Formats: sequence, C-alpha cells, structure tokens
Amino acid sequence: MIFDKELLDRCISCGYCLPACPTYRLTGEEASSPRGRITLMRALETGELDTTDPTLAEQSSFCLGCRACEPVCPAGVQYGDLLEQWRDVQWQGGNRPLLARALMAVVSREWVLRLQGMVRRHARGNGGEVHSLMLGCVERGLYPAVSRAVRRLAPGISVPGGQGCCGALHAHNGDSEKGAEMAVALGKQLPGTIITTAGGCAAHLAARLGRDRVREFGEWLVEVGYRPDGEVRVRGRRARVGLQDSCHLRNALGVTAEPRKLLAAVADYVELPGAGDCCGAAGTYSLLRPKDSRRVLATKLDAIEAAEIDFVVAVNPGCLRQLRQGLRKRRSKVRAVPLAELLADARN
Repeated sequence: MIFDKELLDRCISCGYCLPACPTYRLTGEEASSPRGRITLMRALETGELDTTDPTLAEQSSFCLGCRACEPVCPAGVQYGDLLEQWRDVQWQGGNRPLLARALMAVVSREWVLRLQGMVRRHARGNGGEVHSLMLGCVERGLYPAVSRAVRRLAPGISVPGGQGCCGALHAHNGDSEKGAEMAVALGKQLPGTIITTAGGCAAHLAARLGRDRVREFGEWLVEVGYRPDGEVRVRGRRARVGLQDSCHLRNALGVTAEPRKLLAAVADYVELPGAGDCCGAAGTYSLLRPKDSRRVLATKLDAIEAAEIDFVVAVNPGCLRQLRQGLRKRRSKVRAVPLAELLADARN
C-alpha cells in the first residue's frame, strides 16, 4: 500500500480544487490539477500505472505542493499528505532530482548549518522567556538579519545554538520519514514554544510536534500583545505595504490575519490581488523547475507593480528570495522585505 486509503478515498472528484490550483491555471489540463493528480495516485495504488509512467513522473514534479486546494475542498482532502506519500515512492533512488538530493544531504549535517551561521552572524543567545527561535537551514545563511530583527523586537526570546534543520525539505522531496525524524529531533533541541519566521517550516513542525508547540513569528507577536509604536516612512510619507502569504502558513495553518494586522499598524496596508496565491518558490521548486516557477511568478509581479506599493512583505525565506529576484530582474522600485525586518525598522 502506497497511500493512506482513507485520505485517498476522501476525494469526491467535485472539481472545486481546479480554479485554486496554480498549475491547472497555467495549463488547463486535468492531469495538472489536484483532482487529476489524485486520479493518477489511484492508478498507481491499484497498479494500473507504475512509477516509470512519464505522466506520473511529470505531475509529481510539476505540482507546487502549495496546498491551495485544501481550504476550498468540501470533502477535506489532505492533499499535502497525499503528495508526500506519492513522492516517497515516486522519487526513490535515482528518480529523486539530483539537486534535491544534494540539498537534503547538506541540511542533514548540523555542522554545516552551524558553520554558515558563524560566518553569516545570525542572532544567538538565551533570553528570559521559554520561547525558542528556530533559525532555519536556509534563512540563517541567506538572511541572518531576520533573526537579528526578531531579537530587536523580542529581546527575551532564546536562540539556542547548534540547531538542526526541521526536515521540511526532506518531507517535500520524497523522504517524509526522515523529515519527521528531523522535526522531532529539532523539537528536543528547542525548549518551549518554537517561534519560526518561515511559514513552510511552521506547517511542517506543527504537523509533527503539534500545533500548540509551534507559532509563526507574526502570529506569536499578536498573541503576546505586541503593539508597534512607530511607523515605516518613505520620502516623508507613510509607506504603502503589501503582503505575499506563505502558502503553507495560509493553507495548512490558516494564519493570514496576524501579519496583516501588524503591517497595518506601521504602514498603509494594501491588499494585493492574489496575495494568497503561490509565488512559485515552493521550497525547492524554483530550483528544480525554474521555468515553471517564473511562469507562476509573472502575474504576481504584475500585480505588485500595479499596486504602486513601496514594499512587499514575505513571511517565508523562499518567497522572499523568489520575489527579490523577480523584482530585481524587472528593475522594479518595489522592495521585497521580511516581516520581522520591516517591523524592526519602524520608527516613531
């Protein structure tokens, strides 16, 4: 048995998921929709198709894994779990993309993560609160200023050293068992409530450790009653700011209102058309399928520029990278910034 039967049987093929799916919107093809992919999963489960089938290989890779189909599904299909189970079989051995294998090998080595943290000088130190900041395997290397901004906003938060990876990268790339093991290990390394500035990591950890142990940073700030006492200004006026939702934070954990509340407190918040739609980063997707990733991103960049905002805020490092690269290529005046840094830069 490949799939959890109860999960697979839950789909009633109603088609509500089709308009929500980014890849279906790109192609208009049934196979590129959640309903179509579940039909392929059923064919794999029954033996009608095997993992060598080219359509299975293509669709297991083409899916962004954004889980936009889940909130609109009247039957409550847990598509994200099904996709992980599919890739666990489909991406075995040499079928797993070489780049994914390389990245998984890197983040599995805690000494590598510690070394990049030392070089990049992310936040560190113990605070007086029983809340632990998860540094993230990508964020601590690419965007160490994010963790430093968190400490400026919440000086009492602890940042334990020697943290490993949460395992989300493994879970999304065909090794969900190892991904779960890494999440449990990280849960033992970080005491108390785990605070993360990465939406994808938040969803993965919450599924393995329990929702009560995991909070996204903006969500946590609102819960503890944080009130910004300044504002972000641009050329003598209050800044215009939009938000790009993290797919997993929105679709898996339902966190949408909190970052918007914080942004509206420090700037003129502008709701972007399609703010809840995937930007095409999707973990390793932008690296494994860059052309498709850029196709998904294009309409989002159009909407961002048309809104005439100063900043677009991301609550996930992969989204931040995707937006910054896209806007840079367009020579756009809009800047992509992480939530924590924007809040920390607000001034009286």
